Amino acid sequence: MQRWWFLDEKNGSASSLTSSPGTSTKKTKPSKPVGDRRHKFRVLVTYELLKDETIAVTGNCEALGNWEPEHCVQMQLEDGSSNIWYLEIDLPQNVAITYRYFICSMDPTSENVHVRRFETHIEPRTIPIDGASSQTDQETKIDTLGDIDGSIKLDRGWLTSETIIQFKFFDNPFLVKERIKNRLLYVKITPMNLRINAESQSLSTLLDESLSSDTRENGTDHQAYAFTEVVSMGNPKATFEQQSQFGCPYHPEDFLVFNVTVAEPENVAYLVDLYTYSSRSKEDEPPYHLGYHYILPNFLKKSEGILELPVTCASKHRPLGMMRIEYLKVTPLLPSRCNLERSFIRYWNKRWTGLDVGHRGSGTSFKASDGNVIRENTIASLKNAVAHGADMVEFDVQLSKDLVPVIYHDFDIYVSLKRKTTLEINDMLELPMRELTLEQLKNLKVYHVVEGRNREARFFDEDLDEHQPFPQLADALELIDPHCGFNIEIKWSQKLKDGSMESDLNFDSNLYVDCILKVVLEKAGNRRIVFSCFDADICTMLRLKQNLYPVMFLTLGVTSKYPSYHDPRCNSIEMAVRNSCATELLGIVAHTEDLLRDQTQVNLATEKGLIVFCWGDDNNCKDTIKHLKSLGIHAIIYDKMDIYSDKTVKESVFLVGARESQAALLQQIDIENRHEQIVHHDFVVQPKPNKAPSIDATSNAPLSPKSAA
Repeated sequence: MQRWWFLDEKNGSASSLTSSPGTSTKKTKPSKPVGDRRHKFRVLVTYELLKDETIAVTGNCEALGNWEPEHCVQMQLEDGSSNIWYLEIDLPQNVAITYRYFICSMDPTSENVHVRRFETHIEPRTIPIDGASSQTDQETKIDTLGDIDGSIKLDRGWLTSETIIQFKFFDNPFLVKERIKNRLLYVKITPMNLRINAESQSLSTLLDESLSSDTRENGTDHQAYAFTEVVSMGNPKATFEQQSQFGCPYHPEDFLVFNVTVAEPENVAYLVDLYTYSSRSKEDEPPYHLGYHYILPNFLKKSEGILELPVTCASKHRPLGMMRIEYLKVTPLLPSRCNLERSFIRYWNKRWTGLDVGHRGSGTSFKASDGNVIRENTIASLKNAVAHGADMVEFDVQLSKDLVPVIYHDFDIYVSLKRKTTLEINDMLELPMRELTLEQLKNLKVYHVVEGRNREARFFDEDLDEHQPFPQLADALELIDPHCGFNIEIKWSQKLKDGSMESDLNFDSNLYVDCILKVVLEKAGNRRIVFSCFDADICTMLRLKQNLYPVMFLTLGVTSKYPSYHDPRCNSIEMAVRNSCATELLGIVAHTEDLLRDQTQVNLATEKGLIVFCWGDDNNCKDTIKHLKSLGIHAIIYDKMDIYSDKTVKESVFLVGARESQAALLQQIDIENRHEQIVHHDFVVQPKPNKAPSIDATSNAPLSPKSAA
């Protein structure tokens, strides 16, 4: 499996990822080769490591684990130092070594390695072939974790075998007695190990013991191998941090998210403690323990849900009130197809700005007033956008009943009960798309929702393969020009503010996302791909299940055109920016109506280092597109690329970059050949010029690592 190649923004050199990431099936650790040179790695760690965290190194040789986390080499603290880690190891002599440092932890039960944070520079660190240095040089050279030549990139890892449970507190989740309902509450969550072995106590004894009791506030008995962090979306900083001794305050209208990373979710319970200050407390007096509740693992069987739990008084052990917690469970994608060789999770070349993105290919076909349109979200529509210079195409993906990712926008479809040219009111049946298999979608006479409601067919070209509705995602990845990027929007039904659902999806969200990711990871090749979704939890899943493709948060914003969502993170650019920063997404896809109302919101995102796309009917205007590009928007999603695009050369920016990369490569090869001729002039017959690699601007084949070096 190949990965998208790029033009490096620093030096203009072409680079490529050509090795296939391995699967997560249990491998035998390769035997350690006998190296020809001894090397000492030394790295300064300025980050505060947590309990169970350590520093490791991996690279492109067996001695360093061939980029696989489970085969990495862990480092040790230098004697007398608290932040310099080292490793002495034999490395191959005649190989240029590339490597990365990362923060990892190891599950003490399974010995699985979990990537906590890793260096994500596009170009890894390098030890050249002739890089054998003296012992003195190796002793004095110290790398800095996450910092390569002043560029700092150390991002959150992805799930290899562990699970993340998110607990969310928002929309005034506490219902407590009158005397304390106006007090500021502090929330703390402690994971507890329920595994029972020969030395442990009974399950009932474990649950009777609260770590937050007055005598055991800082106790460690039965704590699980886990990492707990919390973020308040009400805080402009919006970064996950370790919770304090008495938890995190929940302010009115706040949105708290607790991230708990565990290795064995079936054996972990969660103690939720509430603290508050007494009305008569002194200035230096800590809050007192108000109440608690245990969340057992059997409460969390589904991938997401809502828990309504009693709060037990910490002193009298009587009911004190209720609390409502929404949770999300994110499981790893297995088998894993990712490693540490390269990640594009937050990569965006500075040259990629003002990109033209074809909405559903060539545009929304069922809103168009003229008849000269191509059915939206079809192979023909996508190809037409590419032919008119689209840098990327945006389309919607959801699953059929048999779990096949297909391209389609609406949750419902209409099926004709009789094949007739004239449609009557009783000739159509409305069905959820999820209730039909791929074969049924292909074989039945299916109409778009607009056609069904109006009883008027708009398209009669289904007999042409590329005009067929419901193309598979796999087909689009194979048939569309590989130099055109994909913005894949994951369709997922959300709860609206009025309590209703957009559609009653019956899929498990982990399974849903896994099915789509597996197709992309298998079929994507070198294509540039960006995922997006209106659902913040789906974005979290996409971010945590893989480390290759960036994720962007689609925002509804403040609008009267569409109903607001129950989850407030999607309902304003400000909240979307904070959520994207907290979960380390690439950026946001903002509603243009929001941006035109207040253009300063663009800076709100870009000043945080986020990439900004925009969507909406307002984009279907040449003047608006030009204005949005002048604001520095990185990509504009709009209909009818053939009408609204102002490109004179109808080519993707990525195709242009491909030509420049190959030209730079040819120039580099020519320089190396000339240098070789000069050096060996007195010793060998002058060599014939090497045959230049052929340039196929439409080819999907990446440059080899040797030629890209």
